[in-house]
Amino acid sequence: MGRVVIVAGTDTEVGKTFVCAALATRLVQQGFSTLAVKPVECGVSGEVRDDEDGAILASATSQASPKEALQRLKAPLAPPDAADLERVVLEAGRWIGAIRGWQRVHDIVLVEGVGGLMSPLTWNESALTMAQRLDARVLLVASDRLGTLNHTLLCLHALTTHDVPVAGVVFSAPAESDRSTGRNASALARLSGIRRIVSIPGMDTWQSAAPIMDAVIPWVLDP
Repeated sequence: MGRVVIVAGTDTEVGKTFVCAALATRLVQQGFSTLAVKPVECGVSGEVRDDEDGAILASATSQASPKEALQRLKAPLAPPDAADLERVVLEAGRWIGAIRGWQRVHDIVLVEGVGGLMSPLTWNESALTMAQRLDARVLLVASDRLGTLNHTLLCLHALTTHDVPVAGVVFSAPAESDRSTGRNASALARLSGIRRIVSIPGMDTWQSAAPIMDAVIPWVLDP
């Protein structure tokens, strides 16, 4: 039985897809059977575009299926709100079942959340509750900018309170750096006691960031 890792963010637009794709690519390069998936994606419609999160994840592993998010919604809103507008039923049970099926035939299944850790995937589910249901560990992604310490510490507190294992924390480079960029990793280690922290410098592609994931792979494989 393989391992499920939820790649969750401290907020929206913090680099989850970038990190998840880089990690997926490196796992495959290191010989691990890996599948990467996003349960639901908003702000998409029509034919699947190469720049959609679900498509990027599929490209990162060269997987045959799925090639896109398990459910796609048009409105750029929280998934349950978008689903209500479109009168679509979000099928969390189907997502869970599919992930458990892939877990049986892959070493690692990476599941990218939507928005932040507590952002709703459905009116009853979040990345946190999915991690609980799947006995998964969470790799937390945060943006390396001012204000991130509060968001990251709150997420770590929520995970610890709900007994969800934390694989580690990845700080991604923000679009615009500030005076805290490059300093947040050491500050978080001092505040939280967590040592599994890595920072990704500004890079144009997730492929170029894949070698940095060598530090992260032992975290997701650790018993």
